[in-house]
Amino acid sequence: MITIQVPDAAGRIIKQLNTHGFEAYAVGGCVRDSLLLRVPKDWDITTSAKPEQVKEIFARTVDTGILHGTVTVLMEHEAYEVTTYRIDGEYEDGRHPKSVEFTGNLLEDLKRRDFTINAMAYSERDGLVDAFGGVRDLEAGIIRCVGNPLDRFNEDALRILRAIRFSAQLGFEIEEETSKAISAIAPNMEKSE
Repeated sequence: MITIQVPDAAGRIIKQLNTHGFEAYAVGGCVRDSLLLRVPKDWDITTSAKPEQVKEIFARTVDTGILHGTVTVLMEHEAYEVTTYRIDGEYEDGRHPKSVEFTGNLLEDLKRRDFTINAMAYSERDGLVDAFGGVRDLEAGIIRCVGNPLDRFNEDALRILRAIRFSAQLGFEIEEETSKAISAIAPNMEKSE
């Protein structure tokens, strides 16, 4: 079983959410970086708790992206973004979802994410959740979109830059279908300014 060393404060946030009956996981880049034996810059948490429930549980919070389900929890002089599992609505501007719908399903939240290596979640209680082959792609050194690459880049053309940045920073290859989608969608970058 894969284990990740979650910082004490982030681990306490996850456990406190669990104690109140909610699922909670470290998610995204912190999981990726930990698996690559890199020190994560920050620790994001995803949860089945709705924003108002997160605010009831923790004494010190800031509404940083409440419409998109994000509350920042302040603990031990650190800030941790805690975001409710969500499903993104239609992307009309090639950058932002028109709406978001909160869900109680972790996999629904993970499948809206950009790349397999960023669509993993971890908790000490449940271990690693890797429904889209993120570990496999980390081991192979591949940047691959979650689901259909055309859909991911049509939703947000800035993901093209993220793919290129991750490829350069990590020394990873961009998977063939993802690369083809980048070429097809690149003209949409003008919308992303």
